[in-house]
Amino acid sequence: MKPLSNLLPIIFFAAMTALPFLGGDYDLGVGFQLMMWIALTQSWVLLSGFTGYISLGHAVFYGLGGYLTVLTWHIVPLPLAIPLSGLVAALFAGLIGYPVMRVRGPYFVILTFGLAELVKYIVINVEAALGKFGRLMMGAPGLSTLYWAMLALAVAATLLVVLVGRSRFGAGLRAIREDEPAAETVGVPTARYKLAAYALSAAIPGMVGGLAALRTSYFEPQQIFSPTISFTVVTMAMIGGSDRARGPIMGALFLVLLSELLWANLAELYMIILGLLLIGFVLFAPSGIDGLLRRRFGR
Repeated sequence: MKPLSNLLPIIFFAAMTALPFLGGDYDLGVGFQLMMWIALTQSWVLLSGFTGYISLGHAVFYGLGGYLTVLTWHIVPLPLAIPLSGLVAALFAGLIGYPVMRVRGPYFVILTFGLAELVKYIVINVEAALGKFGRLMMGAPGLSTLYWAMLALAVAATLLVVLVGRSRFGAGLRAIREDEPAAETVGVPTARYKLAAYALSAAIPGMVGGLAALRTSYFEPQQIFSPTISFTVVTMAMIGGSDRARGPIMGALFLVLLSELLWANLAELYMIILGLLLIGFVLFAPSGIDGLLRRRFGR
């Protein structure tokens, strides 16, 4: 089971490369959403999974990336605009990271959520001052092109989690999660490591937000900065479990497929069933799907 579990991301992404050739537009749309959530959840793990600092502010990086892509539409070439969105999100995280990462525990959770809401309403007011209440993006790439780009981001985010997890940097982040004062005592540069993890975790959501804006062909601040994005990412991370790359994949796959099934067959009971499942995971499987598999089959 150990070799198979380690190969799970490779097997999964190899299978997903066949989707454009085997599925229709609906399947490709679901696949796009799945890759999006995997990329976002993996990027969340880079900060919260490794350090234990639970963030509810991932929507701010996602929204900033989408906003920058909209602002540069037909001005900057798209192959440059998407990486630029990620870079701007990472720079923003680097600028605010030092004061933000000095706060711990529930105060950090509240601060990251409040920061995302603050940026959202700043963008809303800026757009209102410009007389813009939604922006259309005509001539966006087709779904197939966007799917390949999102798949590449999901793979990149997964590789990043694997590389960080095996590095000295990752060991330092885990030490912060276990006992930050003790880690600092033995020489781990905790402030620098936390800031680097925060900036690193912002880059992928910035690019994902840009692709998501292209997918909808419409930008609306309330939608792209929605706190539901942050809550969904945390939920998928909890369901998947662990700071290994396979955890977010399993969590995102479970929730996306379940959501599609419930919307199609039990739309009226969707939120109730989803809430009960989440309560069940928290109470009976706090280590997530990955934890259940490790207990059953080993590491």
